[in-house]
This record gives sequence, structure tokens and C-alpha cells, in this order.
Amino acid sequence: MTAADHAPRTVGTRRAVPQAGILVGGLVLLAAVAVLSIGVGARPVPPAEVVRALVDFQGTDDHITVRDVRAPRALLAVAVGAALAVAGALIQTLARNPLAEPGILGVTAGAGFAITVGSALGLAAGQAGELGFAIIGSVLAALLVAAVGRRSPLRLVLTGVALTAVLSGVALGMRLMLPDVFDAYRFWSVGSLAAREQAPLTLPLAAIAVCLSGALLLSRSLNALSLGESVAHTLGAGVNRVRAVALVLITVLSGAATAVAGPILFVGLIVPHLVRRPAAGSVPWLMLYTMVLGPILLLIADMGSRVLLPTGEVPVAIVTAFLGGPMLIWAVRRYGAGSL
Repeated sequence: MTAADHAPRTVGTRRAVPQAGILVGGLVLLAAVAVLSIGVGARPVPPAEVVRALVDFQGTDDHITVRDVRAPRALLAVAVGAALAVAGALIQTLARNPLAEPGILGVTAGAGFAITVGSALGLAAGQAGELGFAIIGSVLAALLVAAVGRRSPLRLVLTGVALTAVLSGVALGMRLMLPDVFDAYRFWSVGSLAAREQAPLTLPLAAIAVCLSGALLLSRSLNALSLGESVAHTLGAGVNRVRAVALVLITVLSGAATAVAGPILFVGLIVPHLVRRPAAGSVPWLMLYTMVLGPILLLIADMGSRVLLPTGEVPVAIVTAFLGGPMLIWAVRRYGAGSL
């Protein structure tokens, strides 16, 4: 075997080492941010005491607060952040559109509209009902947007924005005409993590975990698809099958996250852009990085939501929108001329 035969493997190994180092550093940062997030609140808890409460529970007031309230909330932020970020990365890879995001493409609005309809029919009262309606609404919205806007990235985005406006308006009209639906919807409609940790979360968290694993398993096929359909066929990837599975993953991830935390926008737009350069065109690394950075971003936003107002909390969706608005403008300016 010649030296030239060894060269690609050496280059690949050299490239994988820094990427693995970035991933490990991201996991360490995620753990540190999670500990800080658990300590932030009306009753601050030092990081050392947070760690002690998690590994050596003593039953003090601080330990009870950490174990029963703040640690479940941090876990919810990690799951929702990872779900929204990976859903955004999947949509951007599948559509080859840097502006694609579950909220912008109407998936989140579809979940909210479906939950409103389910509440009006009395079928979305429990955890399973809300999750089921959220997923159904996400699937139908995604299919409609893809069918109408598949010809160009700009048309895809405009279709998603228009569908979001229509579904939001119809849902608002239903809530105004049905006071019981409005009362059930108003707590959910504001994207927030406050008090959500007390709800039953086993089913949606399990669905998110399964879909995150599925995204990792699908990432190699998406890597081939990102090179073009003809190249993907040459490499043996089933294009239609990959698209169908990716669509299922996107809708379940965004639907489950929306069902437990309400509509939180821009996480799926911001995170893939931030990790695209270190991923170096590799979809598997892109998925791994988004699974780490998405929770970090949402934990930081959640900490900000707790300290911005001295008398209460700002919904975390407002914080992510404040961060995501400039990011959307930057993405349009950077990619608009070339991609749209």
C-alpha cells in the first residue's frame, strides 16, 4: 500500500480530532451552564450547593428547590432546546434553505392550531392528547408548506409565513369565541419553561429522545442527500425514504417541544448557523453540535428570562425572539442574494 493510500485517512483523522474536541468542550460548557441555570432564581443557590444537592441530597430548602423545581426545569430546557435545534438543522439540510426553521415554516403554528382545535373538541385535555394533536398539526402544516413552496427557497419561506399568519388568526378567533378554549390555551400559548416542569413530561421527553437518536442514525444519509439527489442515488441513499423519515423526525421533534413548552421561535434558525463552520459540511457533526448548543442557548435564554424583570419572569420565547430577530436579518442579508 502506498503513502498516497494513507493520506485521506490521515487527513480525516486530523479533522475528526478537533471536531471531537469541540464536542467535548461543548458538553462541558453545557454542564456548567446547566448548573448556573439551576442556581439562578428568586432564591439564588451557589453552584457548589447545586452540585451537592444533585449528588448528595440533604433535604434542606435549597436542596428541595434544586431537586424538585429547578433541575426538572433545566432538563426540560435541555430537551426542548435540543429538539428545536435539531429540527431546524434537519429542515435546513432537507430543504437546502438557510432560512428554514420550524417556526418560520409554519410547523409550530400548525401544532398550536391543532391543540386549539383539540381543546375545542375536548380531546386535547391530557398529555397524550396534546402531544398527538401537536404532532398531527405539525405534519399537516409541513406537508402543505412543502407542497406549495417546493419550487424555490423563497417561496417555501413565504408560504410558511403566510400559513403561520392564517393558522394563528383562525386559532385566535376560535379562542375568542370559546372562553373555555381560551382559558385552557392561554397558559400554553406563551412559550415559557416556567411551571412546565410540574406537568407530566415522560411521554414527550421520551419522544424527543427517540427522535434525536433517529436524527443521528439518519445523518449519514442526509450527508449524501446534501450533495444533490443524483449523488445521493449514486451513493445508494433512498432519497424518498430519507425525506419521509426526516419529515417525521422534524414534525415529532417540533410538535413535542411545542406541546410541552409552547411556541418558542428562532432556536432552530440560530443554532445550525452557529455550528455550521465547525461542522465543516458534515451532517453527522452538525447534528451532534446542534444537540449540544441548542440546550445551551435555551438555558441561557431561560436564565435571562428570570433576571430581566425584578418583579417576575419574561417568557423565554420573548428572549429567543430578541436574539433570533437580528439573526434572521443577518441570514437574509448573507444568503438572500445567492440562495433566494
